[in-house]
Amino acid sequence: MKKVSYILVLVAVLISCNQSKLPKITPDVITEFTLNDTDDPAIWVNPKNAEESIVFGTDKKTNGAVYAFDLDGKIIEEKTIRNIQRPNNVDVEYGFQLNDSTKTDILVFTEREKQQIRMFSVPDMEPLDGGGFKVFEDEELKENRLPMGISLFKSPKDAKIYAIVGRKTGPADGYLYQYALNADSLGITSSYVRKFGKFSGVKEVEAIAIDDENGFVYFSDEGVCIKKYYAEPSMGNEEISCFGGKYFDEDIEGIAIASYADGHGYLIVSNQQKGEFNIFDRETNTYITAVNLSTTETDGCEAVTMPLNDTFKNGLFVAMNDEKNFYFYDLAKLGLQ
Repeated sequence: MKKVSYILVLVAVLISCNQSKLPKITPDVITEFTLNDTDDPAIWVNPKNAEESIVFGTDKKTNGAVYAFDLDGKIIEEKTIRNIQRPNNVDVEYGFQLNDSTKTDILVFTEREKQQIRMFSVPDMEPLDGGGFKVFEDEELKENRLPMGISLFKSPKDAKIYAIVGRKTGPADGYLYQYALNADSLGITSSYVRKFGKFSGVKEVEAIAIDDENGFVYFSDEGVCIKKYYAEPSMGNEEISCFGGKYFDEDIEGIAIASYADGHGYLIVSNQQKGEFNIFDRETNTYITAVNLSTTETDGCEAVTMPLNDTFKNGLFVAMNDEKNFYFYDLAKLGLQ
């Protein structure tokens, strides 16, 4: 009996370890620990002082939170949102029009156990949603109404901001829902726009990332490929491509988009069980290389390409690590320029 227990423990340790054979790249900063189970980060670049930018990260349990970290990885308690019932994924967007004269940056995240998304202003962290916007309301089965992934899209056409939301389980078609975030004299509302996105039925869909400038949404059909669609509703619901699957061991997880001012850039995607990140060309979606950032079981990741401080002179890449924390890297460590 003791021998069996030892083997089970050994298997569990091996599964949770970083399996990559590539040279390990160490993080510049490791954050303070969260309480429960980290999942997904988002980076807000402070337009007035980049050194005071904030990294947000979800901690997904019934007593969960969206943590705020400074660039040294320290928790900013006054900007951390607590008592959230299983926050899963999070994203930020800039310049949401509150009224004719006022704009604010926003943070939006899924609250799975309440079947809703939440919306807060940044950096003052005031709720803008009246307690939450319900999602997947036309679904009869509760398990099909449990949101997981989320990403925000600011349309280059009219500056309207949308939330594209995925869920824990769902149908073979129409797995993602898109909602417009609206403000008028009565307040802020979320309105259903469309459903789209095919799901293979293998594993699940969680990671979603949007390329605002080029108008594409990417999501990880975890056991199959990275899927690409138009983010602009008027462009239709047809799948553009399904790519990259052969470069992953098992789960295809978090997607970060590193976009540069001259138009070039990269998709950085977590190869979860191997402990690596696969890098694809932003324009062609062709595979370039893989890197080992020394994380284990990474779900979410995020990138910005502008300099923030002396540590992150070339931009910032953030990856969730399966030890209740997040790893921060200067973007140059990934070999991107």
